[in-house]
Amino acid sequence: MIKGLAHVALTVEDMEKSLHFYTDILGLKHAFQVKDDKGQPWIEYVQTGPRQFIELFHGGKNKHEPVDREIGVHHLCLRVEDVNLVADDLEAKGVSLDVKPKRGKGGNYQCWVRDPDGNKIEFLQPDADSPHMAD
Repeated sequence: MIKGLAHVALTVEDMEKSLHFYTDILGLKHAFQVKDDKGQPWIEYVQTGPRQFIELFHGGKNKHEPVDREIGVHHLCLRVEDVNLVADDLEAKGVSLDVKPKRGKGGNYQCWVRDPDGNKIEFLQPDADSPHMAD
């Protein structure tokens, strides 16, 4: 039935900043764009893996009000080979880490950042015996 995760969708305030972050900083590929019924940009797709994407929707307005446990997307998690190399690369590109590399409660190594809209992103380096590695 389910073949995998197709995409995670985020509404962003400044598409230029978001695309810069996901493509230039994280090194992902801007795959394609979908336009609305008026021919205007609507969604930008950034590819994270084979047939896996982050959808970035144009036109968000930042709430500027932090809320604990807001309903909706909590965070985006990207699996990586070496969390320390990722952290070093992000810091070299001027990205502040919210959480430096450490072993998380689930037993895997992780670090955390935020995208230009404040969305939390986890970089996960699973151990060989981690449930994240099961087929």
